[in-house]
Amino acid sequence: MRVEDLNYHLPVELIAQRPLPARDSSRLLVLNRESGEWKDRHFADLPELLRGNEVLVFNNARVLPARLFGHRAGVHAQRPARKTAREHLTGTVEVFLTRQLGGDQWQALVRPGRKIPVGERITFGAGELTCEILARGELGLRTIWFASHDDRSVASHIERLGRVPLPPYIDRPDEDSDRERYQTIYAQEPRAVAAPTAGLHFTPHILRRIRERGCETCEITLSVGLGTFQPVHTDSFEQHHIHTEVYEISLATAEKIDRAKKQSRPVLAVGTTVVRTLEDAAMRHAITDSTTIVPGTAEAGLFILPGHQFRVVDALLTNFHLPKSTLLALVASFAGKQNILAAYRHAVEEGYRFYSYGDCMLIR
Repeated sequence: MRVEDLNYHLPVELIAQRPLPARDSSRLLVLNRESGEWKDRHFADLPELLRGNEVLVFNNARVLPARLFGHRAGVHAQRPARKTAREHLTGTVEVFLTRQLGGDQWQALVRPGRKIPVGERITFGAGELTCEILARGELGLRTIWFASHDDRSVASHIERLGRVPLPPYIDRPDEDSDRERYQTIYAQEPRAVAAPTAGLHFTPHILRRIRERGCETCEITLSVGLGTFQPVHTDSFEQHHIHTEVYEISLATAEKIDRAKKQSRPVLAVGTTVVRTLEDAAMRHAITDSTTIVPGTAEAGLFILPGHQFRVVDALLTNFHLPKSTLLALVASFAGKQNILAAYRHAVEEGYRFYSYGDCMLIR
């Protein structure tokens, strides 16, 4: 499929730069993927729009304050590395955490990366936290190791010193309010560097109304990585190398989904991260007469393109996605390319707010 086939015109003023005052005040475009028909609604209407027998699946990943700003501290004394000129130690260094490798070892982007060799140390705050560059990887990635120099943990220092990693299309510095608003109300596992944004609209009141309607809810955890913003530079999506992301499905969630599929009840994925998790799990594990998906931890490498046969997901709640992106390809796979492009044109004409802090769609 040509990347250009999923292009659309979006006026820059429709890219939401801040969230609305109330989470559930977003607009909701309801799309029928069979007929292509749509209706303009509001997210607060969602409970009444449901049949009442759905299983809603949420991604409970918590966004890390993944942007750290520090200063060079020179090369570790135990390493026979070159000396670092004093004038080079005064500039600010950004460390953008992309993935925890285990313990206090992380994968990260370091800027300016070219000037910082293996063995270099970076200090944060007043020196209570440092990291050392252990190895260089592809695409500018580095393997780094953190150390705490007081009685607090590395994780607590990162939480306190880190900044919210707002997406590049939000053209402003992060603010204190983003720590709460660029996070779902049910976020638990601190593993993501980008929010599962379809969940940003939910409030405790909306969740209570959904359960009162008769729906079940359950959660998965997918560590949303930096690759979610990775642009496609190839002519076709098939040529693009998609990122992988670690996910975990609990036994309770697997049992709820399995029971729903046996009872012909719809599984509604809250966000594309949930779609990728469930569909990857369904393809990865051998599907038997008694099991839809198997619980456990795995790494999603599935690239969902038009032609994909959806095994688990029956409905999708999602925000609006960038032109020519892998996430738009996933949504087009679920709803049909022409349906999605027509719905997006309508959303632009009606002034819907786009992307992470924007409005959303219910596709079923």
